[in-house]
Amino acid sequence: MGAPNKGPSWGLRLVVVALVLAAAGYWAFVALRPVAVVTTVTPGRAFHAVPGSVEVQAEYTMELKSEVAGRITSSILDPGLVVRKGDVLVQIDTGDVDLEIERIKGEITAAQRKVELGSPLRAERENQKDALANFEHLAKAGSYSQSDLEKQRRLLQQLEQRTELDEVANKLALDNNENLLRTKQREKEKMTITAPTDGVISFVYLNARTGDLIGRDNPIATLISSTRTIEAKVSEENFAEIRKGQKASVTFLGYGEQVYNARVIKVLPTANAETQRYIVHLEVDLPVEKLVPGLTGEVSIVVGQRDSKANIPRRALRGNEVFVVDNGIVENRKVQVGYVSLNDVEVLEGLRAGELVIVEDLDRFQAGDHVRTKPVK
Repeated sequence: MGAPNKGPSWGLRLVVVALVLAAAGYWAFVALRPVAVVTTVTPGRAFHAVPGSVEVQAEYTMELKSEVAGRITSSILDPGLVVRKGDVLVQIDTGDVDLEIERIKGEITAAQRKVELGSPLRAERENQKDALANFEHLAKAGSYSQSDLEKQRRLLQQLEQRTELDEVANKLALDNNENLLRTKQREKEKMTITAPTDGVISFVYLNARTGDLIGRDNPIATLISSTRTIEAKVSEENFAEIRKGQKASVTFLGYGEQVYNARVIKVLPTANAETQRYIVHLEVDLPVEKLVPGLTGEVSIVVGQRDSKANIPRRALRGNEVFVVDNGIVENRKVQVGYVSLNDVEVLEGLRAGELVIVEDLDRFQAGDHVRTKPVK
């Protein structure tokens, strides 16, 4: 019979086991490396942007007041009520004014009739004219004295003046009544209080409900206009570069990291005396219902742009340094920064296109760390 097979030697077995353990250790070492979220340095367009704070304000807030006193017969005023320009908000009782208007209309009708008929003295004046013509004929014949004729002429002149004054008084009475009617009609119009603009009722006073008696010029409610002013504040050293029409990016604290496009629509020429910050008005691509008064955030106004060889996210920058990952090893790299915008930074020196930089959790890493990389989303 032949000799039996002895199989692999113990030395070979140890080598195999050692290789397996080494491979497992290596993969364990790699798997336990921290994960660095990275992005690639890319060429492209670099933007120079001016930073500032931003706040949403109602274009104006006004107190609604009644211009006349009276009792409220109906009211739709309610906090939070959305109104449109011209909506009837409050109606004041017009009963007394209606009676006065009817009385004045009657006075006008009578005054118009008086003007149409003329003065009652017209007939007497015409009779005096006929009498004077007869007296002049008698005077020419020597049957009537010149002194008596002058008296008749003065009498006619007096009648003409009285007639004219009477008719002027009638016309003046008609004009006065017509003016009084317009005044009362205007007063009646003021008893219907309408919304002067689109907006929202933010507050209603206790004396502005149906049945309440309100005084003249008493406030009844507060109206916030639906139009908004987005006010950006920038520092004095950055103000000189800002122009109307420049593009901008805005973030609001209430809406997280969402970036909204904006445009400069007004540059105010004066600074706040206390803060020395200048005010710029923006137009933001956001529905007005989301532009709640009091909402705050940050703005980045683009004042220049150019082609760049290396751009990175702004959050990758720590002072004038970035973390570069080369073959799984972290390197601390000093860079020279060029244009800076809200989210991106131009790097003039220290980085090349295609290199990887860490963009998240920068405080977890230091030079020499071995890491795995994960592309940013």
